[in-house]
Amino acid sequence: MPAEARAAGAAPDAGFLGRFGWAMFDWANQPIFSVITTFIFAPYFTSFVVADPVRGQALWGYAQSAAGVLIAVASPFLGAMADAAGPRKGWTFVFQVPCVICAAALWWVTPASGPETWTWALAAIAVMTVGAEISVVFNNAMLPDLVPHERLGRLSGYAWGLGYVGGLIALTTVLVCFSLPDQPWFGLDKAMHENDRVVGPLVAVWIVVFDLPLFLFTPDQPHCGIGRAEAARQGARKVFATVAKLGRYRNIALFLIARMIAYDGLSAVFAFGGIYAAGMFGWGTTSLGIFGIVIIVFAAIGAAVGGWLDDRIGSKPTIQGALVGVTFATFGILSMTHDSVLFGIAVDGPVQGGALFASSAERAFMLFAVIIGLCSGPMQAAARTMMARLAPPDMLGEFFGLYALTGKATAFFAPLAIAIMTDAFASQRAGIFAIVVFLVAGFVLMMPVREERAA
Repeated sequence: MPAEARAAGAAPDAGFLGRFGWAMFDWANQPIFSVITTFIFAPYFTSFVVADPVRGQALWGYAQSAAGVLIAVASPFLGAMADAAGPRKGWTFVFQVPCVICAAALWWVTPASGPETWTWALAAIAVMTVGAEISVVFNNAMLPDLVPHERLGRLSGYAWGLGYVGGLIALTTVLVCFSLPDQPWFGLDKAMHENDRVVGPLVAVWIVVFDLPLFLFTPDQPHCGIGRAEAARQGARKVFATVAKLGRYRNIALFLIARMIAYDGLSAVFAFGGIYAAGMFGWGTTSLGIFGIVIIVFAAIGAAVGGWLDDRIGSKPTIQGALVGVTFATFGILSMTHDSVLFGIAVDGPVQGGALFASSAERAFMLFAVIIGLCSGPMQAAARTMMARLAPPDMLGEFFGLYALTGKATAFFAPLAIAIMTDAFASQRAGIFAIVVFLVAGFVLMMPVREERAA
């Protein structure tokens, strides 16, 4: 947008290509989470690289916790620094580059390799996670300069939907091209798990190709003319000033804390669900890919239904109802073993070489996964709406900044708790139990929150 038009107060409009390029960033970034850190590479690492699901789950939890600490410390200050300086696309590029490099490097993470490979592989995963999450912060900060205020939600929802579709297509591509065929594309060797390892280079190429529309077509803020050091100082002052204001808005503060803890639990359900299933049932790439597709599809359906519920009954009841559903389903998963459900009821378990999801235990697990998917969408969408309903109209920008900050401030707690519990009890189930604690704590803290706009 020309500086003269901006100064005159004209409504921003990036044009179709500019908006499309910005929204495609979600499409480009989503496979990092859906393919690598959740449904395909993470279970492969724990079950076949470490070759011990319990130890692998603990190591993965520690790595994700370390990444969460870096994200929590860096993202608010870097985001505020970019706000002070002006442009965001350069920062997005800087943090996408390590994502591409680290994703491509995962090809060399071979099965049953030693601790040296585990160490650098987990370091690559942590760096990639940090790069992906912080680049999201800069991409989100571009939104208000692309469309008028009354169309922000529409463009945000469009990008969110593209992210879901991108994740689905990436997972489907892995299944159709590398998992289901007896001979995967490019002559890959299934015995060496090359069909699992190829997801790293695949995601690297995906990011490069689908990031291009953002960098080619989406306009950026002009530089404000201040140096990096001054931008850093201004950014830090802004973060501390915004946090200090929160003490005068206790209802909003309680909501943010409740949402932060509940979201930590929900994120952990997605991050460790595939790892837990791979350890319990011995699922391979095909089963895990289908599991991921089911979760994403029902999360999208749930988000749509949740929007209707949010308008009918309010944001807080929608969030709490969704939390009850996720907690129930997570507890149901905890009640299972490979051949029992509900803490001891015997059922038929998976058979080596049997059909996909043929056993009663696997079907019960998938049923609980569907419930988690259906409830996760409303929980996230209604939380964003509730923030808009609680914040004073003239402070929406500041409080949505806090909303983003608190969404990452404790992102390391749940993975760390899972890792510690898994290590302490030498049990994947004990590690997953930590998730229930986060979900229940979020529900309890949400109870006294009042759904009313702050004065």
